[in-house]
Amino acid sequence: MLRIGVAASKMSKGGLLSYNLYVILISCLLSLLIFLVCGFSVILIVFLISLMIHTLKPADAHTSWVHVFKICLVVLAWVVGAFNLIAILKNIQLTKNKL
Repeated sequence: MLRIGVAASKMSKGGLLSYNLYVILISCLLSLLIFLVCGFSVILIVFLISLMIHTLKPADAHTSWVHVFKICLVVLAWVVGAFNLIAILKNIQLTKNKL
């Protein structure tokens, strides 16, 4: 999370407003990447588990997996959102640091 601040400070070149905007932009893009990668893995795992269970119990197994998938993605969205909020709060600056 601290590398977000380092990257934002190199991109902003000393401006406080641009630094804060870059922190928000980088953390949101990182959160989106994490959500997409983890969401794809959740889709893959739920699909593979549903295929294995469908071979054992073929009757009405697919309708309940949609709800499981929705719950997994909602929990993932909350976790990634909390990560994003913590990253922003940790890296945002209200006053300019004098070095």
